[in-house]
Amino acid sequence: MTKPLAELINAGPVSWSGALPAQVDAIVAQTSQLLVDFNQTNTGARRRELLTQIMGNSIPASANINPPFQTDFGPHTTIGEHVFINRDCFFVDLGGITIEDHVLLGPRTMLISVGHREDPAHRRDLVLKSVHIKAGAWLGANVTVNPGVTIGENAIVGAGAVVTKDVPANTVVAGVPAKILRSIHQN
Repeated sequence: MTKPLAELINAGPVSWSGALPAQVDAIVAQTSQLLVDFNQTNTGARRRELLTQIMGNSIPASANINPPFQTDFGPHTTIGEHVFINRDCFFVDLGGITIEDHVLLGPRTMLISVGHREDPAHRRDLVLKSVHIKAGAWLGANVTVNPGVTIGENAIVGAGAVVTKDVPANTVVAGVPAKILRSIHQN
């Protein structure tokens, strides 16, 4: 019996065996073709239609995703209202990615929800931990968010940061690995 793919969201350790690789590979192939179309089309309505097919859920009209955009899977990403995703972003979403309302993602942001086991005998097996970007967060250019990380509401992640741990709401983080610098200045 094969586990339904939706149950892989935040599933933790998963054996990369049985029917699972073929199931995932079939969706990856379909997503890859749809992404070619997305990255070559010029109209926002057509892009939203293609992303809806890729992600399997409606992309709000207020969301703006600039090509080129890449995702390795697609159906485990949810995008909220008034989200802005700049060019060259890459999502690895088999473990799940949630982007809440009013989030800004700088160019070349990577959101990664899939890792692998440390044990060499099980290295091909997956560790699936969802990424959650809370409302109002802003991730600068070339940020990498690792599996299982939540970026708190209104947080700012400085350009080039590698985020390995949860980021509290209303804080600024930067660095490799990202560290808290200060609280958000509010006027």
